[in-house]
Amino acid sequence: MNRIQLFFHHTFRFIWNLIFIISYPILASFGLLFIGVTYVFSLLSQLLARIKPEGKTLVLNETDWETLAYSSELIEAKVCKQIMFGPSGFKFRRKDGVPSVLEDYIFGKKVRVIEEGFILEKWNATESKDLPDFDICLYVPDEDSLKSLTTIKCFDWHVSQVEKNHLSFKWFDGTQGGEVKVAL
Repeated sequence: MNRIQLFFHHTFRFIWNLIFIISYPILASFGLLFIGVTYVFSLLSQLLARIKPEGKTLVLNETDWETLAYSSELIEAKVCKQIMFGPSGFKFRRKDGVPSVLEDYIFGKKVRVIEEGFILEKWNATESKDLPDFDICLYVPDEDSLKSLTTIKCFDWHVSQVEKNHLSFKWFDGTQGGEVKVAL
């Protein structure tokens, strides 16, 4: 390198180091501030999730027979189908040993308990390419009956309103949503 090239090399290296030294604390502070704000919003989200009353909702994850909460020790569930990167399918049975219509189907992980009985996701297919495709059913344990209420093609659903003879379900599939009102 000749003297002129060496001069420009040292000058630009000095300017680059100066810019880095001046901007590094600003960038590090922004990073720490971003992490702090994310942490605060995460804590706030957890707090709000605890406050919101959803009702009695149960999510099953075990592979052994497990008693369903809120079922008065009546129904047990066991994982029978695990979709990779997706939902699990469960077999249900009555804990008292009485043969039941529940044993013939595979159900999803959402179980909602209402006064009339249990709201269940009865899967119509178990292949991952066919999911989600299930019926929302009402199981009445006293009569051992399973009544199909509606068919939903997405996993993000919840009971939005419970009236005397009607239920309202809200659903959202990622791009669109809707509401379905059914008679009991």
